[in-house]
Amino acid sequence: MGSVVMANAVSLDGFLADDQDGVGPLFDFYANGSVPVEAGDTSYGFRTSPATAAYLSECWSRVGAVIMGRTLFDTTNGWNGRPAVGDHVFVVTHSVPADWEYLDTAPFTFVTDGVASAIEQAKAFAGPDRDVAVNGGDVGGQAFGAGLIDEVDVALIPVVFGSGKRFFGSFADGPVLLDDPTTVIQGDRVTHLRYRVRRD
Repeated sequence: MGSVVMANAVSLDGFLADDQDGVGPLFDFYANGSVPVEAGDTSYGFRTSPATAAYLSECWSRVGAVIMGRTLFDTTNGWNGRPAVGDHVFVVTHSVPADWEYLDTAPFTFVTDGVASAIEQAKAFAGPDRDVAVNGGDVGGQAFGAGLIDEVDVALIPVVFGSGKRFFGSFADGPVLLDDPTTVIQGDRVTHLRYRVRRD
């Protein structure tokens, strides 16, 4: 059965980007190895350590749809209209970017009525057996706070940012207990951790 998974590379102090939306060394592990990892958009050319490659290949093969916020969409230009992982992207936003050059051709849906609606639409698209991946940050934090996240997948990077954009966004309604990790995998300059959110 598919899960709704909140996922991101994260610093030791819990940030997914610095104050200017830069990721610094957070994504270095995608290019510091010898094993190719195929994403939805093959132009990325990821090459990681064997442990990371095996883990990412397994996880990404299960993703049917991705949910992102407007900040990430704007920062990446919507990945130029090609989902990095999965087959479709749902963008949580207050307004549809009418001037986006890929608006009518890319497998992107702009959701203007909130994160719960985006998750409902993404789950319907992905079907019962594939995962929905939710990027961290404000949208992920909203989904987490609303109890809509089943699992948390962290690529923990050995760096301390000191300040920046938090993995859980502005979520501050804790504590929320997670089960012991279902996955602990050591890659090169990254530790992959996956937890199920405890449902009491």
